[in-house]
Amino acid sequence: MPGPLLHVKDLRVRYLPESGGKVQALEGLNLEILPGEVTGILGESGSGKSTLASTLLRLLPASAECSGCVVFEGEDLLTAAESKLRRIRGSKIALIPQDPAVSLNPVTRVGEQISEVLRAHLRLSRSERKQRVRQLLVEVGFEDVDRIVDAYLHQLSGGQRQRVVIAQAIACRPSLIIADEPTSKLHSELHCQILALLANTVAQHDTALLLITHDPTILAGFADRLMVMYAGRLIEQGPAESVMRRPLHPYTRALIGLSHGHTSGNRASHLPSIPGEMPNPLHVMPGCRFEPRCSEKMGVCATTDPQTFSPESSRLVSCLKYGN
Repeated sequence: MPGPLLHVKDLRVRYLPESGGKVQALEGLNLEILPGEVTGILGESGSGKSTLASTLLRLLPASAECSGCVVFEGEDLLTAAESKLRRIRGSKIALIPQDPAVSLNPVTRVGEQISEVLRAHLRLSRSERKQRVRQLLVEVGFEDVDRIVDAYLHQLSGGQRQRVVIAQAIACRPSLIIADEPTSKLHSELHCQILALLANTVAQHDTALLLITHDPTILAGFADRLMVMYAGRLIEQGPAESVMRRPLHPYTRALIGLSHGHTSGNRASHLPSIPGEMPNPLHVMPGCRFEPRCSEKMGVCATTDPQTFSPESSRLVSCLKYGN
């Protein structure tokens, strides 16, 4: 079995806002991603998923403090020189952002924006870059390549914009792609097309994919492993099929239960929510972070911080129900 492509150990991130106090965004995360593996990160908005994505690429704001290790191909990204990080970002690790409109330049043609990625990381002639750009656009499903190469952002639909950022992400054949809610702004039909495109990319190039989402349904039958986040912590991990079929943590059960039977046209915007709110990260209380919202809580949950238990092979869960 190959060693991990990415190894995260005891990762902690906190923000120091100008207004004072400390916001604990990530707390003691431990995870591994294997080469060619699809790993799903599932959790509600505010659970720390996007902070994790930014941390893996060391793209956090200056107000953030990090500790722990993020080792990629033997290099700790948290301590690596900025020059080395620039060579890794976009080349070995690529990001597909949640909103393509934010990452694409509105005054630069699509072909040139993809070509810029190639120019930054690969030694190709101008003609080779032009040919490669066209190949990438075909690869992500465009038929009218001549029009797309010369198009500006405002001339593209939402689904076309997402395909362009995927073309940028796969341009240098990275080892790892981080996709942060890649379908959240798309209608269900486009949602399925983009997921199929990602699945094909992973299979064709043996690329590892970290797929971040709040919607369990997009992970079913796609992810190899599933990790569930709540309030900056990983609270459950395991083979995706096993977690989806028989979730152990009450939070995971609630998330998956709410998604069953949901058929909204734009499902990412209208998934029902669990009653209650995420805890305030400025005021961390003792005990389990999910306790105020948990329908299965015990008396001890309000005062005892749950450790991580392994109640069965290949499964990890942070819940006091499994502590005996």
